Formats: sequence, C-alpha cells, structure tokens
Amino acid sequence: MKSLLFSLLLVITSGISYSQKKKNIEITQIQTSAQCGDCKERIESKLNYTKGVIFAEFDLDSKKVTVKFKSSVINLLQIKEIIAKIGYDADEVKAKLEDIQKLPNCCRPGGH
Repeated sequence: MKSLLFSLLLVITSGISYSQKKKNIEITQIQTSAQCGDCKERIESKLNYTKGVIFAEFDLDSKKVTVKFKSSVINLLQIKEIIAKIGYDADEVKAKLEDIQKLPNCCRPGGH
C-alpha cells in the first residue's frame, strides 16, 4: 500500500514539474530594421543558436522576427539586445552605430 501511495505521489509531482516547465515557454514578435534575405539569415542564424531560444523566424514582408523561447533561460530584453548587437533595431532597442557599420552596405539602413 505504501509503495502504491509513493508511486502515485511521484506521478503527481512529475506532472506538476512538467506543467511548470511548459509555462516558461513564450512566443513573441519583434519589429526589426532588417530588410533583406541576408538580414534574415543573419538574425535567424544567431538567434536559433542562442541558448534558451527554441525557434526564431524572420518574415521579410513585415520585417518581424517571431521568437519562441524559454523565459527561465533568456528574457525578451536579452533577445532584443542580441538583435541590436547584430546591427538591427529591435522594437525599442536601437542598434549602436558601430554595430550597424559592421553590416554589409546593402543591409544598413537605406541600403536597399
């Protein structure tokens, strides 16, 4: 009887733990200043290999990147700062001039 109760308690505890982990998953869209296929590749490559990011996809028409991430590992501001460090504005986080200048001419503001 004790082993049955222990097993039941273990199953309930595991279920609670699993559901808490799923709650740490967030999906957001970030408006960027990116403008071409090279920009898309640059943003997706960096974000998709960032710890805590599950999925990142840039939409060329809207210039938005959709990011699915684990908020227990990385937060939204950190993701925006990564995009800005690449050289693109990310919502309210603006890219620094020195990061923009590292981009190819075609990917800089007004380059297309």
